[in-house]
Amino acid sequence: HLHSIAGASAVHRHFRSRVGADSVKPLDGVRILDLTRVLAGPFATMNLGDLGAEVIKVEKPGAGDDTRSWGPPFLGMESVYFLSVNRNKKSIAVNMKNPKGAKIIKELAAVCDVFVENYVPGKLAEMGLGYEDINKIAPHIVYCSITGYGQTGPKFQRAGYDSVAAAVSGLLHITGPQEGEPVRPGVAMTDLATGLYAYGAIMAGLLQRYKTGKGMHIDCNLLSSQVACLTYVASTYLNCKTESKRWGTAHASIVPYQAFKTKDGYIVVGAGNDQQFATVCKILNLPEISQDSRYKNNQQRVLNRKELTEILTARFLEKETTKWLELFEGSGVPYGPINSMQQVFSDPQVLHNGLVMEMDHPSVGKIAVPGPAVRYSQFEVSEPKPPPLVGQHTLDVLKDTLGYKDDALEELLSSGAIVQHERM
Repeated sequence: HLHSIAGASAVHRHFRSRVGADSVKPLDGVRILDLTRVLAGPFATMNLGDLGAEVIKVEKPGAGDDTRSWGPPFLGMESVYFLSVNRNKKSIAVNMKNPKGAKIIKELAAVCDVFVENYVPGKLAEMGLGYEDINKIAPHIVYCSITGYGQTGPKFQRAGYDSVAAAVSGLLHITGPQEGEPVRPGVAMTDLATGLYAYGAIMAGLLQRYKTGKGMHIDCNLLSSQVACLTYVASTYLNCKTESKRWGTAHASIVPYQAFKTKDGYIVVGAGNDQQFATVCKILNLPEISQDSRYKNNQQRVLNRKELTEILTARFLEKETTKWLELFEGSGVPYGPINSMQQVFSDPQVLHNGLVMEMDHPSVGKIAVPGPAVRYSQFEVSEPKPPPLVGQHTLDVLKDTLGYKDDALEELLSSGAIVQHERM
């Protein structure tokens, strides 16, 4: 495996000669042992799989990943939640509490480049699968742990759930209507941010290993990820000791920059500078407002937010969203409607950006999920493998990757250490 720069370039030469430079992906030849469940970890490993990594997802026999039961909605027996974040993975069903199962995980770790897990700290060590254990047999391993609060400290053994971490980190304190209750964002942004941090950290771990030949332990957690993402809200508190508050769709430091109700929906408009504000006034046919000294610059507009917002709100209510969109077209002012899912997936830019990825699933037929966000000039992120059934690849992986023979596999199957899905 890729234990050094020399190893990396050898793999590079191998793939160039085998398939031609244009179809080489950055993580071709990188093998990932994925012990994560739910969202943050699976989102990270799916993104790595999109870049060509071989992702071996280890699941509990029977139930598998927790999200397989999160529904409705289901397509056949498959939860739509699970399908959204598990493409480009192989599933093996292993009972890690069985010593034979734990042994298989160790054997796989020895031939993998990356080990990703999201167990409560100490849980895997009890099974002999903690970082210290794996590092002894695979010193090249990039071992990434994803937890709620980190590997040490006063809260390290608490379970990590998105909404709780979002609360503790202050995200819920700053999200919601101005005079209303705290609101959880519509998707689990704390989990997803942690998944993206883990994805970048694993890439950094691999690059570091190419330089030094050594693996490492990576500590990713929901709390640290979300606090890091507080950016300017945190900076305002840390430097000015100003407590933050909820702004609905508005912004603490820019006015106008929010959603306005129209005759039949909503439009979001932002004026990031005085020129843009003058353009907004022109489009709304409110020339006297742009001349008013109370609104002449952003600082004044923030101070006089209430009066200005009332005037703009009344005007936006006079026309339908589509009419306002026509009037703002080409103005140079940032604007857009608040779209429903139906509107999102019929938006011409969403379609142009190729954000819908279709696959043929082994038991439910054609499925569609949101595809990768990033495009690359040198290779295509295409031909995805559908999310696996629980244990769909157990025997394949043990035969092809570890060289197990049929009699040994039979013994493991009968002991319950492993399970193979009946559909192949």
